Amino acid sequence: MTDVPFVLAEGIARRDAARGQTLLQPTTFALNAGDRVAITGPSGSGKSVFLRALALLDPLDAGRILWHGAPVDRAVITRYRRNVAYIRQRPALLDGSVEDNLRYPFDLRAYRDVRFDRARAASLAVQAGRGGDFLDKRASELSGGEAQITALIRVLQLAPEVLLLDEPTASLDPESSRAIEGLVQAWFDAEPGRHASMWVSHDPAQAARMSERHLTMRAGVLDDTSVAPSLLARQELGQ
Repeated sequence: MTDVPFVLAEGIARRDAARGQTLLQPTTFALNAGDRVAITGPSGSGKSVFLRALALLDPLDAGRILWHGAPVDRAVITRYRRNVAYIRQRPALLDGSVEDNLRYPFDLRAYRDVRFDRARAASLAVQAGRGGDFLDKRASELSGGEAQITALIRVLQLAPEVLLLDEPTASLDPESSRAIEGLVQAWFDAEPGRHASMWVSHDPAQAARMSERHLTMRAGVLDDTSVAPSLLARQELGQ
């Protein structure tokens, strides 16, 4: 394991120029191999803005992102996004079957070096409590939980280093939420020294389950003073 962070944000900031509003105050943050981080905070506090900035899905107004110690220039953005994967709250699925959705990335130039492994995809579906026919289901017939499971499997099969999870279970029932958590936990446990995750959640119990380091976000300011997740959960419950 190296001391160089997987991802290092140096003074990154985001502004809404139209409204003259700062969405993310200048933020420096390191995500290292083996990190499991949770971020909580009020709605609109900048949690999603921060994750999308880390994923380089939105342009930065200040600062820069380093990946394994090197700035992420235009030439490596595609490879960076392949390894630093963003999972959003409401997944976007294509028409067709679950398998069609899982095969889709392999049609893209960025993934021409790998091939779709149906057995691997089916194994991930089984881990999530889905039957052998899950890959044949129509995307239009999936529940919200099944759609999110599909979206997560679509990312996990590409073997990312980092998962940035933006409230992926916010609208799901408890069973589906546990399935998503289980998939992420199994992915992390497979190679903890080569993986890291950041999970945005409004649920303190979930934050405790899915992290070993807890951060808070308020008004675009990230508080990097770590709190034990178990203590966070007790505080939220008034114990």
